Amino acid sequence: MKVTGLYEACEELERERGISKDDIIDALKDAMVAAYKRHLRIKEADNIEAYLDKETSEIGIFRTKVVVNEISDPDTEIPLDEAKEIDEDVEVEDEVKIEVTPEQFGRIAAQTAKQVLTQRIRDAEKNNILNEFLEKKGTLTTGIIQRVEGRNVIVNIGKTDAIMPQREQIPGEYYKVGNRIRVFVLNVKETTRLPQVIVSHAHAEIVRELFELEVPEIEDGIVEIKSIAREAGFRTKLAVWSNDEEVDSVGACIGPRGSRIQTIVGELKNEKIDIVRWSPDPVEYIVNAIAPARVVSVDIMADDDEAHEAMVVVPDDQLSLAIGRDGQNVRLAHKLTHWKIDIKSVSQMEQAEANNIQNYSEPEEVVEEDEDVQDELQQEIEEEMNQQAVDEDDLVQETVEEASEEE
Repeated sequence: MKVTGLYEACEELERERGISKDDIIDALKDAMVAAYKRHLRIKEADNIEAYLDKETSEIGIFRTKVVVNEISDPDTEIPLDEAKEIDEDVEVEDEVKIEVTPEQFGRIAAQTAKQVLTQRIRDAEKNNILNEFLEKKGTLTTGIIQRVEGRNVIVNIGKTDAIMPQREQIPGEYYKVGNRIRVFVLNVKETTRLPQVIVSHAHAEIVRELFELEVPEIEDGIVEIKSIAREAGFRTKLAVWSNDEEVDSVGACIGPRGSRIQTIVGELKNEKIDIVRWSPDPVEYIVNAIAPARVVSVDIMADDDEAHEAMVVVPDDQLSLAIGRDGQNVRLAHKLTHWKIDIKSVSQMEQAEANNIQNYSEPEEVVEEDEDVQDELQQEIEEEMNQQAVDEDDLVQETVEEASEEE
C-alpha cells in the first residue's frame, strides 16, 4: 500500500516547522497499528507493527508470529510449512513477520496519516510557543492590544495571545484596541490547547527592565538596582547603588538633563519616579527613602530577625509630605526598605515626651500621698498610746488614794 509524498511531507515539516520527521513517522506507525486494530476489532495484540519504506512511501501492517509444528494460537503462531514459503531458512521457534495489510486499508491509512500530521503540527506549535515564552518569562515584550474580554485585556505578543488580568492593569488607564503596549511576561501555563501566557502592565519589574534598557551603567553592572517599590500609575521608588565611586548612581539613572528618566516616565504614562540612593546604613537608607521630605532624626526601635522598626521625626511642615497622599510616600518607603516606619512631627514628639514626663511623675505623687497617710496613722497611734499612759497613771493615783483613806 503506497501513500504518495508522505515521507517528503515529513521532511518538509521538519524544515519549516522544526518537527522531527522521525517523531512524525513513529507517531504515524503507532496510529496505523491503532487503526488496523479498530478495523479488525482487535482489543489487545503486541505482535502487530507498521512499516514505512522511506524510498517508495509504501506502508504495510505486519504481524510477528512464532514458527511451530502444530498451531495452538493462530494469532501468534504459524506452521513451519507456511513459514518456509516466506523464508526458506526459517526453523521451529523462529519468528517471522507476515504482512496483514487489508485490501481496503488504503483509505484508512490516508485519513490516519492526515490526522497524525495535523495533530503533530499542533503539538509542535504548542511546544514551540511554550518553550519560547518560558524563555521570555520574567522579561519585557511588546504586543498589540487585540480586544477586551470582560475585565481582561487580550494582547497579541507574536505567536499567541496573552491575557492581562485586571489586577495586572494600571488603574484608570484606557487600553485601546490596536495600540502597541510593552508588557511584562509574568507566567506561562501549559494547557490542553495553546499555552496560556499571563502578562502585566503594572508589575514593578517593568520599571527595572526599562532602566536596564535606558541606563548603560545598569546593563554593564556598574550601577545596581537594589529594590523597587511601585504603585502602578501613581508612583515608584527605585533604590540604586554604584559599585564605582566615580559613578553617581542617582545621576546615572536621571541622565543628562533628565533625559533617561524622562524617557522612562513617558513610557509609564507620566508615573512619578523617585530615585533613592541605597545605603548599607539603615538610618541613611530610611532618610533617603522618605525623601523628598526632610528628616530631623531616625531612631531604630527594633533591628533583628523578627522585626525592623524605626521612628522617623520630621519638621512640622514636612509631616504631610513625609506621609504622602493617603500614606503613599511612607508606604512605598516601607516596601522599598523593608522597614516598618512610624513618622511623627517634632511637635508630636515633644507632646509625647511631655505626656511621658507627666505619666512618670504621677507615681511619685501617689507615693507622697501614701507617706502622708502613714505619718497621720503613726501620729494617731502615738496619741492613743499617750492617752492610754495618762489613763493608767490616773488609775494608779486613784488606787493609792483609796488605800490611804481605808487606813
